[in-house]
Amino acid sequence: MDEGRKRVLGIIAGILVARHLNTTEDLFDTRDSSRTRSMVAAAVRWAERIMQKVDNLTADEKVKS
Repeated sequence: MDEGRKRVLGIIAGILVARHLNTTEDLFDTRDSSRTRSMVAAAVRWAERIMQKVDNLTADEKVKS
């Protein structure tokens, strides 16, 4: 996976995780927790799905042109 794609996945995942943080304390808490790990893992999976859908849509448009 190229670096640009990794950055995009990271940004998407970060946005998805941030939507589920309730307080600024959640945002700046550096303690490791199973909740945080699970949230980040799920966000990365969703980000990958989103990127796959984008890839599929752009591939379909290239075929039509």
